[in-house]
Amino acid sequence: MENKMTTLNEVRVRIAPSPSGNLHIGTARTALFNYLFAKKNNGKYVLRIEDTDLERSSQAYIDNIYDSLKALGLNWDEGPDVGGPYGPYQQSERFDIYPKYAQKLIDAGYAYECFCTQEELDAEKEESIKNKRPHKYSGKCRHLTEEEKEKLRAEGRKPSIRFHVPEGETSYDDMVKGHLHFDNALIGDFVIMKSNGTPTYNFAVVIDDMEMKISHIIRGEDHISNTAKQIMIYNALGAEVPKFGHLGMILAPDRSKLSKRHGATAVSEFVEKGYLTEALVNFVALLGWSPSDGHEIKTLDEIAADFRINEVSSSNSIFEYDKLNWMNGQYIKKMDLAKLTQLVKPYLSCYDLSEYTEKQLERIVEVTREPITILSELTNDTKYFFGKDVEIEPDVQEKILNGEVAKKVLPYVIENELDKWDFEDEEKLHEQLADLRTYFKEQHGIKPKETMWAIRAAVTGRTHGADMVATLVLLGKDRVVYRIKKAV
Repeated sequence: MENKMTTLNEVRVRIAPSPSGNLHIGTARTALFNYLFAKKNNGKYVLRIEDTDLERSSQAYIDNIYDSLKALGLNWDEGPDVGGPYGPYQQSERFDIYPKYAQKLIDAGYAYECFCTQEELDAEKEESIKNKRPHKYSGKCRHLTEEEKEKLRAEGRKPSIRFHVPEGETSYDDMVKGHLHFDNALIGDFVIMKSNGTPTYNFAVVIDDMEMKISHIIRGEDHISNTAKQIMIYNALGAEVPKFGHLGMILAPDRSKLSKRHGATAVSEFVEKGYLTEALVNFVALLGWSPSDGHEIKTLDEIAADFRINEVSSSNSIFEYDKLNWMNGQYIKKMDLAKLTQLVKPYLSCYDLSEYTEKQLERIVEVTREPITILSELTNDTKYFFGKDVEIEPDVQEKILNGEVAKKVLPYVIENELDKWDFEDEEKLHEQLADLRTYFKEQHGIKPKETMWAIRAAVTGRTHGADMVATLVLLGKDRVVYRIKKAV
């Protein structure tokens, strides 16, 4: 059964997550590629919530899907919250639609009622296993007479509805994987409506995509096994079959399935850790696709303009956290300082931010952002800017403050320098510190960097950190004097 080629007037794609958990990064990649394809082809991008599993679905997960997609900039043209011409866009509100199509298939001879109990189905499966052959439903209810059906109903049995799989093979041209074909003889008649009246995934998704006029379906390759069944349903209903494209899986660095043991996996978790959504989108876009000019740092609009679905790799992609960290660091370095400061504030909420003016806070962010890769690192990297006292790291106390250099430098600074230092002018203070380094090199043979290590250790409790002059000016004279005296 070769699928009927779709003749398209408008490109319409959809992302249809299940609200049984927070939006996974893999689903976000699928959402992104659909968005890019729609924008590239002046099409429509549809959000549909597939919440037929009511026990596992929750409003909190639906809200997380909304928030995560919006944070990534993947705003939809139609969906449950914005409406559109083909709603409702939430599957649980569409339950009255599916039985009508199931009956249409029964009337046309493409589906039939199946009265088999679970015990009978399990027995069939056991028999297949025992005889070492692939299991598929025997089809024994396909030829039941009306009299036999009435008798089974009288016993209290509620039938499911099965699709009658035709002979031959089903094939199609995948936009990513190329030509694929399936032997129908290996599939077996499958359930489209359960005995409790709810549709199965493969049936509901076809009806929804058909009614919403979805032209292209871009999804993970774990759905390839469903595609043949879905094409059969399209053809049985006389509907145009959309074009399919199946993306390779996203794997962890050890090539296993990406899971929480490797780190964050939900979009909201990445955001909470301090990944910028622009960087996350940029990184995810490169999982299976490469820009034509070789430049990896690109905006969402630039990626959309360059995106071509036929150039997406059919292979699995490795989620390299190190590369994501590098890319996020690049975005942090280039971000507008005022905007970055606002994004950083939640990570500094453990400190009294009222110690500084907004301009001073921006300066703190400016002098500490260079080495960081995620915003949450600033919680620790800015710690010494807050409070009167400073926490001295054990190694710093032992190797620096207890050393001979610090015992010479710090008392001298207290006695001869602090009253002269200009804490209002970074340029002038820079010159004064240069003079201090020169003095200790010439008079005591102390290396300039060792002089500064002693001061930094006393003031910040560390051997590395933000620019020393900027740090001293931001801390102010009183705090610097207090910390150096305490260190001595």
